[in-house]
Amino acid sequence: MYTRMPEEIGGKTMICRKPSEQRIMAANMGSMRILIKGGKVVNDDFTQEADVYIENGIIQQVGKELMIPGGAKVIDASGKLVLPGGIDTSVHLQQTFMNASIQDDFYSGTKAALMGGTTMVMALVLPEQHCSLLDAYEKCRALADAKTCCDYSLHVGVTWWGPKVHNEMETLVREHGVNSFQMYMAYKDMMMLRDSELYQTLQTCKDIGAIARVHAENGELVAEGAREALDLGISGPEGIEISRPEELESEATHRAITVANRARCPIYLVNVSSVSAGDMIAAAKMQDKVVHAETTVAHAVLSGMQYYHQDWAHSAAHVIVPPLRLDPNTPGYLMGLLANDTLSVVASEHRPFNIKQRALGKEDFTKIPHGVAGVQDRMSVIWERGVVTGKMDENRFVAVTSSNAAKIYNMYPRKGRIIPGADADVVVWDPDATKTISVTTQVQGGDFNLYEGMRCHGVPLVTISRGRLVCENGVFMCAEGSGKFYPLHTFPDYLYKKMVQREKTQSYKGVARDPYSGDVAKVANTIKRELGLGPIDGESSNKGAVRVHQGVRDLHESSFSLSGSQVDDHIPKRSSARILAPPGGRSSGIW
Repeated sequence: MYTRMPEEIGGKTMICRKPSEQRIMAANMGSMRILIKGGKVVNDDFTQEADVYIENGIIQQVGKELMIPGGAKVIDASGKLVLPGGIDTSVHLQQTFMNASIQDDFYSGTKAALMGGTTMVMALVLPEQHCSLLDAYEKCRALADAKTCCDYSLHVGVTWWGPKVHNEMETLVREHGVNSFQMYMAYKDMMMLRDSELYQTLQTCKDIGAIARVHAENGELVAEGAREALDLGISGPEGIEISRPEELESEATHRAITVANRARCPIYLVNVSSVSAGDMIAAAKMQDKVVHAETTVAHAVLSGMQYYHQDWAHSAAHVIVPPLRLDPNTPGYLMGLLANDTLSVVASEHRPFNIKQRALGKEDFTKIPHGVAGVQDRMSVIWERGVVTGKMDENRFVAVTSSNAAKIYNMYPRKGRIIPGADADVVVWDPDATKTISVTTQVQGGDFNLYEGMRCHGVPLVTISRGRLVCENGVFMCAEGSGKFYPLHTFPDYLYKKMVQREKTQSYKGVARDPYSGDVAKVANTIKRELGLGPIDGESSNKGAVRVHQGVRDLHESSFSLSGSQVDDHIPKRSSARILAPPGGRSSGIW
């Protein structure tokens, strides 16, 4: 009746039901009444002891001594925390990248997310250059709708620019529930946009009210750095770190913020990996620019020394861009930026590959597919390294793993908060339970786990998605294809409220003045006629222009006449010229 899964949480073995039984149970779970009793409800701004009653996929009541109808399933949360389900804003599922197929489809990827306490994922659609954004979106929707287990939405990558892209961005926003687009300043000749193209894309995002996600690295210098490293004989994974130093991220971060500011568009920077880039974002916020940013679990926990490991496979398994940084203080610094709201969100940037796929770059680091796994471990690892270490409290944990994403992507308070009327995406979290992360027990794809052997406090005991009990005490009960696409609306207040007000009060205006009525110099026209540079203002452009020779008269091709006046007689002649250094030697005489 059961198939046993090799996963242990808090000492209990996870069990997965057969697909046929899952579908039957999932249909029943959607209409369940659930009472979560005795726990502490944690939102991003406060914690309270309260019970939570769920019915028809919606949180109906939050409080003490609730009046509820009979027949509800009671979940005892005494001594536990009741959190909004996690929202992972950057996952890559069921697509090909750098000639390698990602090792998770929308079923296995969303299943792993639910097992880790994440109840919504935001996946990236990445069209090929010069291909239709709409076609890529439709293809991804068809794949995802058939397999996903939880709510999901889609970002769409802008990998090239032109009128067709502009029109399709408007269509995606207006008709297909997309409210975010991702642009790249790196990946030259693949999907990198030039500054002028980025500017026009950001202007379009502003006009349609979309969230502009930007990957900031100096793509031109990254390409040069990779070429130089290969020329020096550096072909291993360390070449990723050598060719993409943090100054290239910092410079591009500053440039992206500047371009967005000129376009008057809020900007959301992704994959922030370095101290200098974080400082750049902090400075921009101090200057009151509308800037938000996310980092990844890997960047906030691991250092770039992994690239110098003696085992090539181990080093290659850590290849992500921007790369992990050598400075051992960087992960702690980024975690601190998450805690103080310089960085708003932590994502998994889940894109798993296996060792055979990474071996495509065994002799050239530029061919190693960029990506690591992490959708299943994101919540527990951030709890261990953020909350257990005292860098953030449980409220800030909820903010960076759920609530801030909901606010930025215009889902709040339907998601990211436990209040009456919100979607019933809820996790019962045991802050004291522990689990040891291992590739042998993971549900997510890939054959390597970045956090192998890490003992984490903080374990999701119960996961509820849209009122469906999908995971309880290690038993997974969610059918393939039971998740739904979650359409998103544009112009989120969290990003655009300031911008709209600034447009009203800080728009450019010309100076009202009387027109100039005096004379206008004609020097420019005289010079234009004498030098034969084109028609004078007001003259017909097809009138035959008189060819005038400058400098010494060319007697082989000239209008020189022995009979008298020449065509350039009106140009004053100098009687003499002092030549300071003529050919053949210097002279003080007059030539």
